[in-house]
This record gives sequence, C-alpha cells and structure tokens, in this order.
Amino acid sequence: MTRKDRILLVDDEVSIQRAVAPLLRSHGYEVDVVGTGAEAVSAVANEAPDLIVLDLGLPDLEGAEVCRRIRKSSKVPIIILSARSGEAEKVAALDIGADDYITKPFGSDELLARIRVALRRVADAQEPEVERVQVGDLTIDYNRRRVVRGEDDIRLTPKEFELLALLAHNTDRVLTHRTILKAIWGSNAVEQPEHLWVLMAQLRKKLERDPGNPRYLLSEPWVGYRLVSSPAD
Repeated sequence: MTRKDRILLVDDEVSIQRAVAPLLRSHGYEVDVVGTGAEAVSAVANEAPDLIVLDLGLPDLEGAEVCRRIRKSSKVPIIILSARSGEAEKVAALDIGADDYITKPFGSDELLARIRVALRRVADAQEPEVERVQVGDLTIDYNRRRVVRGEDDIRLTPKEFELLALLAHNTDRVLTHRTILKAIWGSNAVEQPEHLWVLMAQLRKKLERDPGNPRYLLSEPWVGYRLVSSPAD
C-alpha cells in the first residue's frame, strides 16, 4: 500500500479546522490538527509530518517564531496561512524558512495546488542533482551556464544567470527580496533592493515574450519573486 502524506494543520480557528482538515482527507492525505504554536513544534518532533499548513496568528506564538523553532531541526515544507493585510509578518516567516504563503480567504483548489507543488519539490530534491532543467519552453543548463529557447541561445550576464539559477532551484517557491539579495550580493546588500529590481527587469526583457506581463518570473508584491514551473499560456 502506498504511504499517505501526513499534513499538520496549525490553526486556532475552528472554522478553518472544520473546512480544511476534511478537504485534505478527502484528497488522500492524513491530517493532524493543532491550535497553538507550542503544539505544532511538539508535533513536528513527535509525528514528523510531510508538510505543515501554518496560520501566522496563533494564540501563543507568532508564526515566524514557530518557523524559526521548526527550522532548527526540520526541513519540512511550511505553507503559511495569513489573514493579515500587512506583508511584514509573511516576509519574516519566509525569510526564516517558510516555503510559501496563502492569504485568507483562499480557494480549496489553490491550497491543494500549493500543497502538491511543495510535496513535489521535496520529492524532486531527493533525486540525483540534474545538470539541466526545463521550465516551459526554456532549458536551463547549469553546467554550461546557458539558457536555450528552442534552438536559440539566450545570452545572460553572470548575475542574470545566478538569479535565474537561484529561482530555478526553488521553482514555484516564493523567495523574498532579502533572501535573493543575500544569496547574490551578500549580507551587506539586503537593504538595497534596487539592485534586484534592476536585475529582474533585465532578466525579464531577455526571457519573457512580454516583459510587462511575465509568465515565468512572477512578482509577489512587497515580498519577493517566484519562477513558475508551468507557466500559463
């Protein structure tokens, strides 16, 4: 029998528990439900879930603090749920190690899709490292540091390729501005987002057929960027 993926739902809202837990079970997942951050940290240590759906607004601990504690011992995918209009809390959680976020209210199809993507990314990470990856009609060759569309080479500068490679290693995952800046320019650049804005604009001009309406390199307003593995037509 194929083992079911186990999901830990961390949310103190009874309405969310009653809606989300049955939804996930109906799609073949095992689900554990807790209502506090302390219970979540304990459940990760004792139950080893395959994925966590985590509300930021818990009664005892902030979601970012829960992420920080979990990341000390686990790389389990964490999808944030947030009803807050501000972005600071979500950015903090993503910087600490959350993999994705969804804003309440949300659709069931979106939640299920985000869960599938996160679990697939874990499965892919367990495969031998690949030399190249296909994203839509783009082929990214890591060893040769080149990008090809069909028979055409897309010439990138070293920094442009570095940004694309970073996003490609984390396809469908939101990377915050701070995370990208630190990875590409170092910790001294985390307060200089204009470097990233310029580099992203250059990369979009080369990769996107319509840079003003990108299909691959999507912005998460005030948070960061994600590279979409299956861009919409």
